[in-house]
Amino acid sequence: MEKLLIVSSLFTGARPGARSQEVRVAKKPETIGQRIKRYREEKGMSLNALAVESGIAKSYLWSLENDATATRPSADTLYKIAKALGVTMSALLGRELLSEPPQGIPKGLAEFAAERRLPESDVRMLAAIQFRGERPQTKDRWAYIYNAIRMSRGMDDASK
Repeated sequence: MEKLLIVSSLFTGARPGARSQEVRVAKKPETIGQRIKRYREEKGMSLNALAVESGIAKSYLWSLENDATATRPSADTLYKIAKALGVTMSALLGRELLSEPPQGIPKGLAEFAAERRLPESDVRMLAAIQFRGERPQTKDRWAYIYNAIRMSRGMDDASK
């Protein structure tokens, strides 16, 4: 304990023998593995039970939880683990769940919709589209996306 106080005194700049000061250290963000372990333990689930429930090898789950250098899990693996734990993939990733589509109609989409006299349902569907977190902006890009969706409809008909 004395060594700790001396180190603490040196670290805080206080004189040796003085009362130690509280030093706040920023907490490192949790890794995916630490979050998996936390949710698993909160649920009272053993590592073996998580392996069985998720269909993921127990050894791989152990390495995710305990080895900071472990390979990052694929989206499919995260989905299986999240489902088994009863949490969202966003929770495992430590990110906010993005559940609501962006609000409003971008100017380019409004222009395209007016020009083509699109039904309101098509405009709402298009307004919800994002690619890598961003919505298309130009009228031409909206036209391209809309036409691609319309043309792909035949693909569904052909698979029946």
